[in-house]
Amino acid sequence: MRTGSEPTTARSALRLRFWLSLWGLIWAIFGTAAFALAGRPGWAAACGVLWLIVTVDMAMILRHIHQGPHYQPGPDVPPYSPPESRLPPYRPRRHRHP
Repeated sequence: MRTGSEPTTARSALRLRFWLSLWGLIWAIFGTAAFALAGRPGWAAACGVLWLIVTVDMAMILRHIHQGPHYQPGPDVPPYSPPESRLPPYRPRRHRHP
């Protein structure tokens, strides 16, 4: 069911994101070790930074999974209603012709 508020109320496939992050974490660890052993400190540092980013992302994903249905409701729960805006609704201006 589309409500028009999907950009603000969209749900993420957290388990899929977790497995993709795990895959990225494995490759970042492997890349860091391989480049460090190959004597490429710049590439090893880049993989190390990627390792850090993936670890933080994975921690956020796990936190959201553990929040349960409040954060990630099932398919039988309708989307949250969009928050009320403080701005008046947009109305295009009418052009006056001289």
